[in-house]
Amino acid sequence: MESFIFIIFQVLVVLFSIVLHEVSHGVMANSLGDPTAKVAGRLTLNPIKHLDFFGSIILPFVLYTISQGTFVFGYAKPVPYNPLNLRDQRYGPAKVAMAGPLTNLAIALLMGMVLRFLPDGMGNANTHALLGYAVLINLVLAVFNLMPVPPLDGHWLALTFAPRLAYFFQRFGMILFFVLILFVFPLFSPLILRLFELIIGS
Repeated sequence: MESFIFIIFQVLVVLFSIVLHEVSHGVMANSLGDPTAKVAGRLTLNPIKHLDFFGSIILPFVLYTISQGTFVFGYAKPVPYNPLNLRDQRYGPAKVAMAGPLTNLAIALLMGMVLRFLPDGMGNANTHALLGYAVLINLVLAVFNLMPVPPLDGHWLALTFAPRLAYFFQRFGMILFFVLILFVFPLFSPLILRLFELIIGS
């Protein structure tokens, strides 16, 4: 029973991490002059508004099953926004894109500080494990979304600062996306683990 409850909390950590990621895009876009997400009712922490049937339910379940309970990952429906409405046409799309990964990084740092400075005697092993998981999954989300392949946030950064590279990735988008997941992103595991160790102080 205790392990089942821990699994539920893991799923909730993933769910709210991706919801906060998406909401931050909408909040940034709104602050820069585009109310599309606000009008669509997506500037809310209500997860039902953001759930994607495959990315928020099927994918996490499959990954959890395949990894035998060691890894859960997923995504929410992208928050809509119209870059043509942004006051800052040059750097606005990059600012909106960066809001998501920076939010995940902020969550990782906050959870890491809670874990590092949790008073002795407070929380059990599951509490420490869950906080550590929150740090790790948010680092994974931040780094993964910075990859310059559509539809990830890094693609918008590439369009702003390296448009030729971005157009190349657009041309071979889906192929490169799966190459990224299967072969490139795993190369970043040492970086993510090192950041994890720095944050939690191990």
